[in-house]
Amino acid sequence: MYCPAHFAESRPEVLYALMREYPLATLVTMGDDGLNADHIPLQLETAGDSRLVLRGHVARANPVWKSIDNSTPALAIFRGPDAYITPSWYPTKREHGKAVPTWNYAVVHARGPLNFIEDADWLRTQVEALTRQQEGAFAEPWSVSDAPADYIEKMLAAIVGVEMTVTSLEGKWKVSQNQPEENR
Repeated sequence: MYCPAHFAESRPEVLYALMREYPLATLVTMGDDGLNADHIPLQLETAGDSRLVLRGHVARANPVWKSIDNSTPALAIFRGPDAYITPSWYPTKREHGKAVPTWNYAVVHARGPLNFIEDADWLRTQVEALTRQQEGAFAEPWSVSDAPADYIEKMLAAIVGVEMTVTSLEGKWKVSQNQPEENR
């Protein structure tokens, strides 16, 4: 991604926070039929040896898991908040008219080899962890154990795990840093 230095964000805690708050990632892969983009929640985990791992799942019916080999490079894009910025908000527009619209946004790109996992125990652990993460804010959080066991087994059989070991992480916070102070 094009990222001028004044928009670059490299602090791990800031990047991780966006990835956790906005976990629905665009997973970009290159398969036999060209580029593919899937939108799936990915859970960020930090391994004990300081590795970053993204985990999620896709529907077994999704051809992505059969169209690429394990360890194929992939890109996961996490989009944070964004907004159109009208030049009408800028004091400099009133002063001299030299203002144009823009779009402000925060985004994280994670790259790494992608692996697909069919192990039932791995899938259950991943689904339970993702559920805990997403349900935690609710007064009465739903748990995987709330559903009948045979139904959960059927649902788990219909998905395939996705795991990316992150090899590079790039953040871009385009929030009008290139504007005069009075416009920010």
